[in-house]
Amino acid sequence: MSRFTALLAGAVVLFGSFSVRADDWPQWLGPRRDGVWRETGILDKFPAGGPRILWRRPIENGFSGPAVAGGRVYVTDRVRARDDKGNVLRPTRDGGFPGKERILCLDEADGKVVWKHEYDCPYKIYYPNGPRCTPLVHQGKVYTLGAMGDLLCLDAKKGDVIWSKNVMKEYKAEAPVWGFAAHPLIDGDLLYCVVGGAGSAVVAFHKDTGREAWKALTCEEVGYAPPMICEAGGKHQLIIWQPEAINSLDPKTGELYWKQPYPTKGKVQRPAVSIVTPVIQGDRLYVSTFYQGGLMLKLDKDKPAASVLWESKDDGPRKQDGLHALSCTPVLKGGYLYGIGGEGELRCQKADTGEAVWESLQLIGGEKALFGTAFLTPQADRFVIFNDSGYLILADLSPKGYKEAGRAKVLEPTYEARGRTVVWSAPAYADRRAFARNDKEIICVSLAAANKS
Repeated sequence: MSRFTALLAGAVVLFGSFSVRADDWPQWLGPRRDGVWRETGILDKFPAGGPRILWRRPIENGFSGPAVAGGRVYVTDRVRARDDKGNVLRPTRDGGFPGKERILCLDEADGKVVWKHEYDCPYKIYYPNGPRCTPLVHQGKVYTLGAMGDLLCLDAKKGDVIWSKNVMKEYKAEAPVWGFAAHPLIDGDLLYCVVGGAGSAVVAFHKDTGREAWKALTCEEVGYAPPMICEAGGKHQLIIWQPEAINSLDPKTGELYWKQPYPTKGKVQRPAVSIVTPVIQGDRLYVSTFYQGGLMLKLDKDKPAASVLWESKDDGPRKQDGLHALSCTPVLKGGYLYGIGGEGELRCQKADTGEAVWESLQLIGGEKALFGTAFLTPQADRFVIFNDSGYLILADLSPKGYKEAGRAKVLEPTYEARGRTVVWSAPAYADRRAFARNDKEIICVSLAAANKS
């Protein structure tokens, strides 16, 4: 079997039941959940004055990125409760910030609201700004997970609620410090969610009914890393990275295949910061944290198992030569890792050894910024990047270094954090367009080449 045939077969196994158009972006990290934008006909450089903004629409607060499917844009936000004079209400006696979470469906053509659904949702978390998880659109339904554990399945066309539950209440779980943020995953008939509680750190629900299929794992904190699926060792594996360890489970039953503690030495950082999506490519699986740095595993080819290929030295985030990602998922490409460290530095490492190759601060403006973020999206032979200052950037990333081809500001940062004003929401890419939001608006930007617009 050729490498191409093998990759194609894997894609059929993973996504054969996923009825989306090739140019949709129906979930976190896109249709294949690998963060790659595969459309063609994308511009090579920005025109004078920047790319064309096709539409802007008002939106409320939130960290969740949009999903794009079937000519619709789905996004969640939060409307803070206000008094008669328009002032935001202060927290209640029990510590909750009053407000409502919303699910919005917009027309991709003009951004007009097609439908919306909202529900009361007092926040009792840090950074009480809005939902974190990107909606998941699948076979005519849209699934959302709110910051306080509200899990909903709605009709994607009409917005009618098909089923809903609050996982925090149902499983007697505590809300994570920074809210529920692990983007749900669908594989086959099951919807996988990171939940919490005794024996229910991860729960599989039937996607059509919400009925529990199985639950597994117990941990002190569930963390924020999304579930992922991979094919390795002759098995379909569900990867769940919790703060204490990376776990591989049988997706159908929840049976544990293997477990790799991380950090392998020393104590787990509290509050937990297992945030980035596990990066899986071939027989490699990579995770990274701000405090412990990176861990590269090698997946066994004959059985479901994994071994440590290399890990960062545990000497603190400001002393490491390698990548120590906080929240932005790194990219593994051509035998090299590219990612954003916890102070905004863009770094390149050799994937096989972890050896540092280069570092650049150009992406975020030339100076380190605590928790500086940028979302890296491979597209053809280059990258499309959205940074936390609201810039879209075209750049080449290679072992030779970072080479920027152009940048254009498309959004104003609106959220105050760590002494900076930022936009911390991931974009979506579909129909040769970029979709991005802050706490005031969501925009649609044309990135089509001149003869493709």
